[in-house]
Amino acid sequence: MSYTVKLLAGFIGTALLVIFVVGLSHSISTGFAGFWGGFPFMMIIIVVLGMAIYDFWDECVRRNNE
Repeated sequence: MSYTVKLLAGFIGTALLVIFVVGLSHSISTGFAGFWGGFPFMMIIIVVLGMAIYDFWDECVRRNNE
């Protein structure tokens, strides 16, 4: 796969994941659970999104000597 296609597909996939999970966290925190009920989920998704963004950078942005 070319560098441009890999970069575009990785960005779209990562962006969709971030939008979905942040929206889910927002709806949990503003709904019945309240802020403190949604706080543990919020902490988990911060770590998971950090790993997803790092994986996007490692696989798509950084150029490897292949």
